[in-house]
Amino acid sequence: MTKSNHMNTLFIGGGNMGRALIGGLLKKGFDPKSISTVETHPQTAAQLVQDFSIHVLSTLANAQEQVNAAQAVIIAVKPQDFKPIAFELSHLLKNCSNERPLILSIAAGIRTNDIAHWLHYENCVRAMPNTPALINQGMTGLFASPAVSEIQRKRAETICSSVGKTVWIDDESLMDAVTALSGSGPAYVFAFLEALQSGGERMGLPANTARQLAYQTVVGAAALAMQSDESPATLRQKVTSKGGTTAAALEVLEQKQWRTVLEEALMAAKERGAQMAKELGGS
Repeated sequence: MTKSNHMNTLFIGGGNMGRALIGGLLKKGFDPKSISTVETHPQTAAQLVQDFSIHVLSTLANAQEQVNAAQAVIIAVKPQDFKPIAFELSHLLKNCSNERPLILSIAAGIRTNDIAHWLHYENCVRAMPNTPALINQGMTGLFASPAVSEIQRKRAETICSSVGKTVWIDDESLMDAVTALSGSGPAYVFAFLEALQSGGERMGLPANTARQLAYQTVVGAAALAMQSDESPATLRQKVTSKGGTTAAALEVLEQKQWRTVLEEALMAAKERGAQMAKELGGS
């Protein structure tokens, strides 16, 4: 095991994303004894113990020992639940007797200034993962406050890369764009898959056949694009013969201004993220 496999981590929240990160760390060789979780829902807590053999606490108030030992505290709760939990955690951090841990937030729309203000604590990283993290195919954008050390940045990257890929963002205002593009992005892909399958069925294909054709086409095209040095535009042109079937389909998309529609959708998500930050932030 490497030294990182012994990083003591405390998760606050053991829902889908917290669970994904815990599972990812364990698959990377982390010792279950190095991971603790605060989970208030008894059924979820019991499932975490059963599946991962980790220590689970029912309340944050009883986690002083775990905070003292933690090198990273991951706040994996819903944005609307963040502030009261941050206030409670601030008391534990104030009484922390050992190394000051990294605080890693995966709550959408919560800015690092607000996190630091509520916690009275500056060592904060904000992360925006997406749901493919549930199968270790996630994409996470990361932003670190100035107080975060290089070691703590590496810890944040170790945690988030356990469920996929990561990218650092230097300007926190761009995290709303990350949320719009990759955080909400899987939903756009799912909607596209719905439309592809539905279109196949309307043309007479059996539902299962249309589903298989649609899903594998999207997976294969994405894999080809990722492995190619050529731009998506070049790849598109290579499969678009003049006067052919693909050209006919793309012409309809262009007539409907599909790119503009998608860009407007991304802007709407970005603006909503900024609005959420204002609604959820402050004292």
